[in-house]
Amino acid sequence: MDIGVPREIKNHEYRVALTPAGVAELTAAGHRVSIETLAGRRIGFSDDDYRASGATLVADAEAVYACPLVVKVKEPQPGEVALLHDGQVLFTYLHLAPDAVLTRSLLERRIVGIAYETVTDRNGSLPLLTPMSEIAGRLSIQAGAGALQMAAGGRGVLLGGVPGVGPARVLVIGGGVVGTQAARMALGLGADVTLLDTSLVRLRQLDELYGPRLHTVYSDRAALDEYLPQADLVIGAVLLPGHAAPKLIARRHLSGMRPGSVFVDVAIDQGGCAETSRPTTHSEPVYEEEGVVHYCVANMPGAVARTATQALTNATLPYVLKLANRGWCKALREDAGLMAGLNVCFGQLTHAGVAAALGHAFVSPMQAVELTAIGQVA
Repeated sequence: MDIGVPREIKNHEYRVALTPAGVAELTAAGHRVSIETLAGRRIGFSDDDYRASGATLVADAEAVYACPLVVKVKEPQPGEVALLHDGQVLFTYLHLAPDAVLTRSLLERRIVGIAYETVTDRNGSLPLLTPMSEIAGRLSIQAGAGALQMAAGGRGVLLGGVPGVGPARVLVIGGGVVGTQAARMALGLGADVTLLDTSLVRLRQLDELYGPRLHTVYSDRAALDEYLPQADLVIGAVLLPGHAAPKLIARRHLSGMRPGSVFVDVAIDQGGCAETSRPTTHSEPVYEEEGVVHYCVANMPGAVARTATQALTNATLPYVLKLANRGWCKALREDAGLMAGLNVCFGQLTHAGVAAALGHAFVSPMQAVELTAIGQVA
């Protein structure tokens, strides 16, 4: 199969969908890989590295998007959408629930869109989202610590404090992968950390893992009202796979928070978990609302693109091989977890969470695949 890997064009996005080692695996399996020139240059993967691994280097995105299978990192940007074509398989992060415009465009292009973030494994976890969630969780504390500094508009608090001065108070909302990694980093820096979650099972697990160093609290409206005003740094780590993130933090909460406190919304890819959240970029990562500094960068792991690329491709490569070896129809039929990643298919919306968020008609992914296989898609 011909597989295309474009250079990412989103603001400060330097990740690449395949490493040279991944290309070597695919070419050894008999596939042809076209890589756009300079796709990995910024993170130390040169065009020569890709050539040596068996890739064909192409100078323009059009040649990459001529391939029947395109593998990338971030959702297609407007200029890239125009290059997609009927029946093409796109394997990438899509995050469609908060983006009606992109969803409509992909439906109109009649592509087969398989989203990393909704692929599941046998345990129901999210193997292609997890590595980026681990990175984003850890980065959220680094970003938050920087935003707390005076030059960034923060209130001038050091996370770990110093002898004679208490540490910063960090509130983590959500005890999944992002929240756990954020709590781990904050504890390591000496902060006073409280984590909220609605799962008592998860809170017990975290209590056993971290003991009294981590304060675990059941998450409800009363808990948010109590703990938000006390926090110097708040991490939004809420995830409903495929769905838009719930708006847990209302604008009214901000007025009760300390001026110069910081909110890092890691859920921004799914629309954000605060009423005041809006996507920012690595070029302009923060803004202020009601005296609270917001950090809402929609591609946080892009800040550590080499680490993130290696972590992501370790997870995605087996699925790329499966799609290329078996063809997308057979691959999805044989792997229910990969089937869960199907978000759009020949003009049909095939993820229930996305459909619910956008108020769009839903077709089950299995039905869409079966109709495609027998040639009944209009």
